[in-house]
Amino acid sequence: MTADTEDVATTATPHPRLSINQATVKYATLPEALDVVSAAGVGAIGTWREPIAAVGLDDAVRLVGDSGLRVSSHCRGGFFTLPDGARRTAALDDNRRAIDETAALAAAGAPGSAAVLVLVAGGLPNGSKDLVGARSRVSDALADLVPHALDAGVQLAVEPLHPMYCADRAVVSTLAQALDLAAPFPSAAVGVVVDTFHVWWDPALEASVARAGAAGRIAAFQVCDWTTPMAADPLLSRGVMGEGHVDFGPVTAAVTAAGWAGDVEVEIFNQDVWDAPAPEVVDRVVRAFATEVPLPR
Repeated sequence: MTADTEDVATTATPHPRLSINQATVKYATLPEALDVVSAAGVGAIGTWREPIAAVGLDDAVRLVGDSGLRVSSHCRGGFFTLPDGARRTAALDDNRRAIDETAALAAAGAPGSAAVLVLVAGGLPNGSKDLVGARSRVSDALADLVPHALDAGVQLAVEPLHPMYCADRAVVSTLAQALDLAAPFPSAAVGVVVDTFHVWWDPALEASVARAGAAGRIAAFQVCDWTTPMAADPLLSRGVMGEGHVDFGPVTAAVTAAGWAGDVEVEIFNQDVWDAPAPEVVDRVVRAFATEVPLPR
């Protein structure tokens, strides 16, 4: 074997802590996603509610169990910023169902699965400019859901989104804000997500990651790149690692130093990635992860 061939073989070997988030292979059904991830030798998958609903929870639990894969997280709950009323009540009830799904899927997954429900806070309600009030309602929603999460053994994971999403998707923009929301509750019930796409720019990131680790609140670590020029829909500007501007070394080092030893999810929203065959995408991710994300083995 030549040195070049050896290098290729090495970079094509999945890291044992790599997880493929289902959003990365968006057009694959749950059975297809499980098969592709498993066939690539990747050990874990991050599930999404829509593909689970498409087959039904009972069948999804069976499929996940048969796959031999760990479940690294379940996406997503949240959208807590609605004012009191029927729509807010319905949203909270739906989050309780998501908690139950998370518990069932984690129980079905291989050893090392995480009962973690990723939460996106929600943006400003239509016609509102009351950012303080919206963030307060996120805190209220967590208080409502924590008892159910504790009973189910599920950790709610508040994900801060880049500030460009503050108006329409998430009024929680920094890891520090997410930690402030989590602080009143047990760490077993509420943690945070460190997603490179959303937090790579934050000058306080290293300190916030250390704070999260000390409090036992890192619930998930997700990676992808930030690409420019931005897509017409900025949501789709996530790239495969190495294609954009994120320096994964310092972020990975900070998360590792903070004690994170769980799976690392690759979550990519990108039309070109979605349009490619799922096995090709997973192979690209495996290779990029090996060269760009300096994670200890």
